[in-house]
Amino acid sequence: MLYKIVNSYRETFMTTQKSSSETVSTEGLSTEEMVPTEFIQDKTTVNYVETIETVISSLEQDDSAMVSHNDEGYLWKFKYGSVEVFVQLTGSTDEDTFTVWSSVLNLPAEKEAELMRRLLEMNWSDTFESRFGIVDDQVVVLSSRTVAELSPGEISRAITIVATIADDNDEALQEEFGAA
Repeated sequence: MLYKIVNSYRETFMTTQKSSSETVSTEGLSTEEMVPTEFIQDKTTVNYVETIETVISSLEQDDSAMVSHNDEGYLWKFKYGSVEVFVQLTGSTDEDTFTVWSSVLNLPAEKEAELMRRLLEMNWSDTFESRFGIVDDQVVVLSSRTVAELSPGEISRAITIVATIADDNDEALQEEFGAA
């Protein structure tokens, strides 16, 4: 089943209303403080699907967000800057996984040894909780973890970091190391 992610949560996620006439800035608040309480099912259970959709709706461009749901979980895709970002949730048990990735360069590439060194150096200093990796002959930026104790803030941070790092680096990596 494919459908567009609803954009109506964007304002709820990005600001809180102090009164009908005065909006309070979320600057300085943690992501957990910004996530509406309807996305938290109880004190210990997060509604992962709605939280992911809220984050994506705040980042996606040109109404590009889509989701597929089947027996293997959920898979979202959206456009952020010059990259496509994928978010996969295999389920909601502690053993299930939450993964975010975005391709930045197709392989083979020119000067691959130099490219690999650059990616390893960037993994050390520039990728926060994400990392560069290789899958299906593509260099990707990714973040992955189990769902156990996954918070709305971690969901938001992982998606935002992967999207931003991929968008900030794809064109420069393609220009310098493009296809061999």
